[in-house]
Amino acid sequence: MSDSNRLWAWSRLTWIAVAATFFLIAFGGFVRISESGLGCGDDWPLCNGQLVPDWSFATFVEFGHRVIAAIVALLVVAVAVTAWKWGTGDPLWTRLKRAGVVAVVLVVIQIMLGAVTVWLELPPASVILHLGTAMLLMGLLIWAALTAGSSVAGRSVKVSDAASGAALWTAAYGFVVVLAGGLVANLDAGHACQGFPACSGSWMPADNPLMHLHWGHRLLAYALFAWALFLPSFVKKRRVADQGARRAAITTTVLVVLQLLIAAGMVSMALPAWMRATHVALGAAVFGSLVWLAWTVARPVEGRSAGFV
Repeated sequence: MSDSNRLWAWSRLTWIAVAATFFLIAFGGFVRISESGLGCGDDWPLCNGQLVPDWSFATFVEFGHRVIAAIVALLVVAVAVTAWKWGTGDPLWTRLKRAGVVAVVLVVIQIMLGAVTVWLELPPASVILHLGTAMLLMGLLIWAALTAGSSVAGRSVKVSDAASGAALWTAAYGFVVVLAGGLVANLDAGHACQGFPACSGSWMPADNPLMHLHWGHRLLAYALFAWALFLPSFVKKRRVADQGARRAAITTTVLVVLQLLIAAGMVSMALPAWMRATHVALGAAVFGSLVWLAWTVARPVEGRSAGFV
């Protein structure tokens, strides 16, 4: 197998791991929303003291989440092992090998956090760390898959300028917004602010910690929404010849707008479960699209003559 074919195959395997990780994050939100987080009691790795437990709805959901997590772990290990098996001394493969190692470390941390979360009966701090680690894992896998796939087409050079820096910081900011939303959900602050876009009819909510937490998340999200509306034109001006960067920016904007609409519906309709689950999945999708955008803006198509500023 040629090196290009190996890169192509490795990229596809990594995209499968990305999809599985995204599903794990979305399903983890369903576990919380359905109040199934202790469906296996405080046992780990066993479930209610059994390898294969007696079934109830909560047990089925929590056990299913653990099975999905195990699949993700196996896929990430396969990604890392394959990179080291197929990789050469080329700098590109060196980066991919390192990415594989870091991904395995994140999976180990994720497993440990999952165990601690169950043992301590779902403390918000460990739940948020658990979510954050999963998001970082998904972002790293997206970066690695894009790097390997684009290198097949001869695109492995990165551009560092104001545009690439802005895209990277936007991805980091999106990560913070998603974690803030997870904190709102896990501290049961979703009902603290009624109405939309103001908080219970006020733009300066009363002295209530949960209300302040909810309102803080909203303000962070509003800022991301405002910037997302500007993103397509920002990228178009700075990456004139790069259709891929423009597509990534437009996709991000669409996802952020959908996320805001779902959020508005949630607070207007007393937090229906299906909207809450959709909100979790869209949050992960928004972060994934921001990583895609950051990577795309940082890679040239035809050098500076193609419209980089």
